[in-house]
Amino acid sequence: MDVTETPIAGLLLLKPRRFGDDRGWFSEVWNRDTLRARGIDLDFVQDNHSMSAAPGTVRGLHYQSPPRAQDKLVRCGRGLVFDVAVDVRPGSVTHGQWFGAELSPDNGLQLLIPKGFLHGFVTRAPGSELLYKCTDAYAPDCDGAVRWDDPDLGIDWGLDPAAAILSDKDRRAPAFRDWKNPF
Repeated sequence: MDVTETPIAGLLLLKPRRFGDDRGWFSEVWNRDTLRARGIDLDFVQDNHSMSAAPGTVRGLHYQSPPRAQDKLVRCGRGLVFDVAVDVRPGSVTHGQWFGAELSPDNGLQLLIPKGFLHGFVTRAPGSELLYKCTDAYAPDCDGAVRWDDPDLGIDWGLDPAAAILSDKDRRAPAFRDWKNPF
């Protein structure tokens, strides 16, 4: 598995190897021993799978606060998504900075997002599916969001904000400057 550091410490892009033949391909997307040997030692306890019917669907920027904060390993199983992580770790030299990557079944990339990050994505193809592993189970009392199109964060989603398809939760999310950081 190839592991690439992003400009934000701790936020990694993983590219599993693929073994293909005339039937298609096989890929091992997570191997605890292989990644532990590379310094990545996580215990995933929950797998999630979301499907967004229409392009332009935005989910995020979400987080789960301590004591139930989550590391996530995110990949796209169908379609195409632009996946974004924002560093909100107190004291981090990259606090408030974001990194985004296109994830698709074709490129096979995965984004490993540590605790202390906001996470979101926008779909760029119909029927896009995001699959992700988490190191803690969903805890509604620790669930939160920050406004996806916050001008202080300046994320380039490649999308006209007026065309975004949002949940009520994401539409009501607070601005970054008004948000009380629980990390």
